[in-house]
Amino acid sequence: MGQAKRIEHDVLVIGAGGAGLRAAIEAAADGLSVGLVCKSLLGKAHTVMAEGGVAAALANVDDRDDWKTHFADTMRGGQYVNSWRHAQLHAQQAPDRVRELEAWGAVFDRTKSGKILQRNFGGHKYPRLAHVGDRTGLEMIRTLQDHGIHQGIDVHMEVTIIRLFKQGERVVGALAYDRERGKFRLFSAKSIVLATGGVGRAFDVTSNSWEYSGDGHAIAYEAGAELIDMEYIQFHPTGMVWPPSVKGILVTEGVRGEGGVLRNSEGKRFMFEDIPDNYKNQTADNEEEGWRYTQGDKNARRPPELLTRDHVARCIVREIREGRGSPHGGVYLDIAWIKERLPKAAEHIKRKLPSMYHQFKELAGVDITSEAMEVGPTTHYSMGGIRVDGDSQMSTVPGLFAAGECAAGLHGANRLGGNSLSDLLVFGKLAGEHAAGYAREQDRGEIDQDEVMAAMQWALEPFGREASAGSEGPFQVQSDLQERMQELVGIVRKEDELARALEEITGLEERAKKVVVHGNREFNPGWHTAMDLPNLLTVSRAIAMCARARKESRGAHFRIDHEGKDPDFGKITHALAKNEEGQMILREDPVPEVPPELQQIIKDNE
Repeated sequence: MGQAKRIEHDVLVIGAGGAGLRAAIEAAADGLSVGLVCKSLLGKAHTVMAEGGVAAALANVDDRDDWKTHFADTMRGGQYVNSWRHAQLHAQQAPDRVRELEAWGAVFDRTKSGKILQRNFGGHKYPRLAHVGDRTGLEMIRTLQDHGIHQGIDVHMEVTIIRLFKQGERVVGALAYDRERGKFRLFSAKSIVLATGGVGRAFDVTSNSWEYSGDGHAIAYEAGAELIDMEYIQFHPTGMVWPPSVKGILVTEGVRGEGGVLRNSEGKRFMFEDIPDNYKNQTADNEEEGWRYTQGDKNARRPPELLTRDHVARCIVREIREGRGSPHGGVYLDIAWIKERLPKAAEHIKRKLPSMYHQFKELAGVDITSEAMEVGPTTHYSMGGIRVDGDSQMSTVPGLFAAGECAAGLHGANRLGGNSLSDLLVFGKLAGEHAAGYAREQDRGEIDQDEVMAAMQWALEPFGREASAGSEGPFQVQSDLQERMQELVGIVRKEDELARALEEITGLEERAKKVVVHGNREFNPGWHTAMDLPNLLTVSRAIAMCARARKESRGAHFRIDHEGKDPDFGKITHALAKNEEGQMILREDPVPEVPPELQQIIKDNE
């Protein structure tokens, strides 16, 4: 087994996407030693797949926009179960974080007057998404990396964290393995920031990359942190459905923001048929007005394709289930139609949506400037995650912070498009700032070496198991988990299926304890999958437990046996913690009451 190489930092940041990079930059700017751990290579973070833009009330395209409207939109989109403090800080600070990114070298698209251009997105009252074509996340990562590389940050690439260690109640270190050689590394740190992203790989059809196995959620939970709101899984309405090799890959909401429309197999724009009452005064009821909105008419209402993601996804599922879907099990997303209204439409589409054009051209043989895309809902984002304080981003474990998708609070029951990228910037900065402040006040803690040895032995157990009749590798267990979650805990849920899901997860947990891994530790995908499995099973159980407990439909959580909202459930959030016997326990906590001055802002923007 050997010894783990010991590495010391003041602040350890786990995850090198937008939130992790921004946290590392902030902590390093305070003069501390900062380590940045990434599961993949630097620059390959999932943030690069965020295409549409960064939501911030810059008011460059519509001067009526401000932080108060952005706050109200976020709360309404989250069905008012958001953390109001997260939503307030996010709306207030997002413009500064975007301007800061611009000052660091981000090259945004521009208005004619030279300001940062902003586009329409679902759930936002005004054009609010600052963007770089449809490659915004890539530009964000490029900019943060270029800036961060000069801050003296130590980067540990292709390293996976498998355990956190505490001294008393406080976190003091982490055990990891290097994916290339399979050797263990022991990180000692005065504070730790988790920025590990989401849980999409628990499902079969997802836009998420292979890294999204719920690592941060699970290791934080095992260390004593609480998880909240895990029932809220966002299914993005538009993922590719053909060819099968790319099923689930995201088709940015920017396509709809630029005028793309959804049609069923009969050629009908079905979104006009189902506009929620609380959005009717903002939503166009005819094609002409919807088109004017996408072209910047401040007096027009948004097209129904730009309603919130949970609603659009359910409308698509309805069309498919009722037999009006496309040949490959989706619906049609058509932006080619704008050639009827816009001169040189093909050039316009290629300029505004270059990645989408090349993605469909290369992968599906579809020219989106002349024909429609086939799309359908794909597992995309987790609104739930690690419970953190809104101001500091510290979890319920002292010294352990979290930011980005692995942290909960901002988005409530449903995330608005574009809020994810500004979430990374705003709360990545706050997490880095407060992790640095905490580290300055602490001595280096002691890591229990017996716990380290036990963790290393546990990690190597799959190699020591002998293959026997009925033994299996980790890939089959992971595949079965993904199929069960997609089938039983997917976009439409009901009591008996959720109960069955929990039973299936229990069986899969037993199978996971017996998986066999062959070969050696040097870049062994079987071993890597065996290490991911406990995390995937932890977050899957959390999702299913919370989904079963919430007997209503709210935001991204849809119960076919409880289709309406229940006002009583609108007052609670589900929290999960590990008890002394190692069991996952669910608790109902009250949603923090919104202060009167913020309630007035929401009322003024209804």
